[in-house]
Formats: sequence, C-alpha cells, structure tokens
Amino acid sequence: MRTFDLIGAGALLAAGIVGSALALDAKDSRSAATAAPPASGLVGNQTSLQAFQAGTALLKSGDTDKAVTALRYAAEQGHPLAQWKLGRMYADGDGVKRDHVQAFQFFSRIANEQAEMSPWTQQARFVANAYVSLGHYYLTGIPNSSVQRDVTRAYGLISYAASYFGDADAQYLLARLYLEGTGAPKDSRQGVRWLGLAANKGQHQAQALLGRMLFHGEGVPKQRSRGLMWLTLGRDAAAGAEDGWIVQSYEDAYARANEDERASADTLVKNWLKEERTH
Repeated sequence: MRTFDLIGAGALLAAGIVGSALALDAKDSRSAATAAPPASGLVGNQTSLQAFQAGTALLKSGDTDKAVTALRYAAEQGHPLAQWKLGRMYADGDGVKRDHVQAFQFFSRIANEQAEMSPWTQQARFVANAYVSLGHYYLTGIPNSSVQRDVTRAYGLISYAASYFGDADAQYLLARLYLEGTGAPKDSRQGVRWLGLAANKGQHQAQALLGRMLFHGEGVPKQRSRGLMWLTLGRDAAAGAEDGWIVQSYEDAYARANEDERASADTLVKNWLKEERTH
C-alpha cells in the first residue's frame, strides 16, 4: 500500500503548504523563471514534446550541446521532464559543467508548476525526485548563492514528496530527519514508520538502516533475524562507495548472529523476494 493511501486526503492539502510556507524566495523564483535562456536553432512552432524528444535523441547520439539547446527550449515551454533532465545534468555534471544553482532553478520550476500532479502518473516520480533534490540542497545550502541552509524548508519538501507522491527515497530521507531531529522534533516512532514504508518498496538504504536498528535494538525492540533479513536485502542492492556503511553493517550483524538467526533470516529473505515477484 502506498503512503498516499495511508495518509489519506489530508496529503492533498500539502500542495497549499508548498505554495505558501515552503514557497521559494522571490529572488530564487525570479532566477528559476529565467534559468533557461532562449534556445536557438529550433523551429519556433515546435512543441515542447517534440523538443524534448529531439533533445533525448541528441543525447543518445552524443551531441550534448544541441541536446541541451533542445531540452532548454522544451523546459521554457514548461515540459517537466525536460526541466528534470536538465536539473539532473547540472546537478551531476553529466555532459555539462556541474552547476548546482542551475540545477536548483530547474528543480524549483518543477516544484512550483507540478505540485498537484497526480501521484499515479508516470511523470510523478520525476516530480518527486525534484522535491527530494531541492530538499537535499536546503539541508546543506549552495555555497556562494542565495540558497542558504534551511532544514525546516528541507523537511517540508521531503515530507511532501514522501506523503503525497509516496516516493521511497523521500520516505527514507524523511525517516532520517525524524531519527536525527533535523527540521522536525526527534521522533523514533515516526522514523521507523517511514523506514518501514520505504524498505517495503525496495529502497535499499532504508532496508539497511531498518535492519541495523532491528538487529541491535536501536530505538526499537530487538529482532535479530528480521534485522539480518533487511540488512541482507540492503547489502544485495548496495552499489558504490557511498553504500560502504551498508556492507559493513551487514558483515557486522552476520558475524554476531548465530546459526539459527542466520537460517531464519535466509528464510525471511526468500519469502520476501517471493512475495515481491507476485506483485
């Protein structure tokens, strides 16, 4: 069951919160509106969809400069996927010089223009990712820019993506905010609740953190076998140096577990995977 189902109609009211208490500063909003300068070399009556499709095709062919021009044209016309793709490119330095301010501006446009997009559409996950990305920026701020650290705003953005869009990455981050008391009062019960929702959707970081807490009894009743189950699932999906803590947590728990706990965890993993395949 998605978080939206659990939250109920009250989540619909969050759009109003995003548009008011969590609205961008006026300076940031003006910057977002002018983030994409007029594109050149495109037919004036080209639709945003046509420009987006042209941009993605050009990216695949390796012509990044022309692709960015086409995507900017589509973004100017309000195409959310073009805005998201440009935001990710600038955030990651993918084919362009990394520019967090430009990334922030593109993600801001999505948040401002698509807050009430139905969470059941295919595009909703990209909108949710934009909210999560903005939340990350507000958690740290962007050096030498008007985007300052604002954990309350970060909490609001991440909470909206977690509740209204039911986004698993947002739910994991929201759990962390509750567990750490960042942007909201520290609340381990809420933290574990959001971890569980994200873990059941396959978010591997949530699986690992929930597993570690259950195995060691950190703020929750100790359940060593179930904790090792979640750690195993998280370890299996771990990738890259940033997930080193997941591998270490799994290895530590596995070394501490007895044979019965390991066997029970293995059975729980198999049952969980079997159930996933039937959905």
